[in-house]
Amino acid sequence: MKPLQIAILRWYAANLTTQFPVGNGPNAVAFDEERIWVANENDSTVSKLRASDGTLRATFTVAAGLAFDGANICVANIGSGTFSKL
Repeated sequence: MKPLQIAILRWYAANLTTQFPVGNGPNAVAFDEERIWVANENDSTVSKLRASDGTLRATFTVAAGLAFDGANICVANIGSGTFSKL
């Protein structure tokens, strides 16, 4: 079987209609296997969403960008030259 045929057999239509509310100006996203983390540039926050249904679980006032290091969400803090682990 050709590789492209395998991809075609497994293809499905993406759900393009699901949206979850977050902060103002979302600009970065990280996923830690349970939660979706969104950095919101315009209000300097991070939104924490439950991955299974998009429910907003918390909002943290920090952010410039974020990364998942395998155990923690790390957030760069604008203006202070620091980062936070959430």
